[in-house]
Amino acid sequence: MKGFDVKQYLSGEGTGHTVVHLKPKERFFRQGAYATEVFYLDVGRAKLTVVSKRGKEATVTLLDAGDFLGEEALTGDRAHRATTATALTQCTALRISRAEMLRVMEEATFAEVFTAFMLKRGIRTQADLVDQLFNSSEQRLARILLLMGDFDGQPVPGGRIPPITQGMLAEMIGTTRSRVSFFMNRFRKLGYINYEGHSSDNLRINKQLLNVVLHDDLPEQNAKHPVIPDPVPDKILDRNRTTLLGTIHRAS
Repeated sequence: MKGFDVKQYLSGEGTGHTVVHLKPKERFFRQGAYATEVFYLDVGRAKLTVVSKRGKEATVTLLDAGDFLGEEALTGDRAHRATTATALTQCTALRISRAEMLRVMEEATFAEVFTAFMLKRGIRTQADLVDQLFNSSEQRLARILLLMGDFDGQPVPGGRIPPITQGMLAEMIGTTRSRVSFFMNRFRKLGYINYEGHSSDNLRINKQLLNVVLHDDLPEQNAKHPVIPDPVPDKILDRNRTTLLGTIHRAS
């Protein structure tokens, strides 16, 4: 008896699953909407963003061909989207209804593929957390660029990454656009990245950039490449301010 062909299923359509095509900047789904479908990204790249109650938007992660998105649809009939998914490039995806997704999950080979993806997503999320806690802004930027240029060991031809703004990069690593601009210029001068035709739409990544993340292998700092310290958290500033005022009061 022939087993379930996952590749054929994910590249075709039928009852409960249809192929959709999205242009750059088109949305798969919007934050807050009911989650009724899961998507499988077959071609292209996309991003997940979230908007705070105060209206501030941040990029959570980037998605590549072979990724699922919208898996919160499997948690129940009243599930809501936690993020907005938007195409970065021309995308082709398989839109799978919740009922169809639950049905096909009973196929062992499909369940294995989906479970492997979820494990990979969990590991990536954990790595992102460690990155935010322990690495500098410059190292976090280097890691993001590497992930964009080489998803899961499948390098983009020539190391070229999809168009992405410095503002999006700043959101992803938790810093300002001006700092990202400084670091990008620094990486370019050091030969870690280059722009074809001097356009950020043709950014290519040099694998040597990996040393920035793994070995903290940046050249010695000097006046030409000054260190920009990370901003001090507000809670630390408040604590130091309170301590200073207490010292002044006791002295008086």
